Order: sequence, then structure tokens, then C-alpha cells
Amino acid sequence: MKVHLSVAGGDTLEKSVVEYIHGGGTMLAGLEKVLEGLEKGARRDGVLEPRDAFGNPAMHPIKKIKRAEFPADAKLAVGEKLVARGADGLNVVMQVVKVGADEVETRLIHPLAEKSIRYEVEILSVTDPKPPPLPARALKPEDADS
Repeated sequence: MKVHLSVAGGDTLEKSVVEYIHGGGTMLAGLEKVLEGLEKGARRDGVLEPRDAFGNPAMHPIKKIKRAEFPADAKLAVGEKLVARGADGLNVVMQVVKVGADEVETRLIHPLAEKSIRYEVEILSVTDPKPPPLPARALKPEDADS
């Protein structure tokens, strides 16, 4: 499908032709609902609200980090958001959930989790991702026993 995703009223996030398997969990949850049942040639556009695009932030993963790993001047209060550089070089947003003497519990939040996402899609083709079964004559006799 052709897809154009952008922050509502802002920068383009992706503009390309993509192939995806419906239900595979690789598409924004709200956009996958929009794509449900569409056939070749169908077009859709609209805006996904943050919760529909990235899910309920309360369900995002929790990470416990040793307090000593934070900079000395970091504001470690419940609700505060901190940005760190991940191992892949991309920004990671963490919201402080709980502050302990030795450990800070944070919720990992997508950097765009509070943004509405504008989408424009066009379905170029729809195929069944499962290969068709082999005809019986293509099976070797020893394969037929399994």
C-alpha cells in the first residue's frame, strides 16, 4: 500500500510503499483498524488520536533503572518525563512512575505518544500471505508419513 504518515499539522514521518501482514502488529493499532477489510484500490485518510495511534500509555512497558544511572541534576519526581539516547541512537522517552531510594521505575513512552497522526493510504494489492498447499504428487513418499 502507499502510505503517508505525518504528525497532524507537522512533519512527515513516512511516505512510501509498504507491504505488511494485517494482524501482524507492525502497523499503528488505530490504522490497522482503518485498513480492516479494504480491497485493492481503496483509499482512506484521516487523523488518529494519540491513544489510537500508540495505545494506552498506561500499558507501555515499565523499566526499573538504578538511581545512580541518572545524572545528579535529573528531576526524579513522579510524572516527570526524561529523554535519553537509546542503544540504537534514537531518543527514548521515560516517564517517572515511582522513585525509590536505589531504583527509579519508569514507563517507556513512544516519542510521538502524545501526538495525533495524520494518515493517507491507498491499497495497491491484497494477497494471502500463506503459501498454497503443495499438490499431493509433489510430496515424496517419506513426507506423506509425517
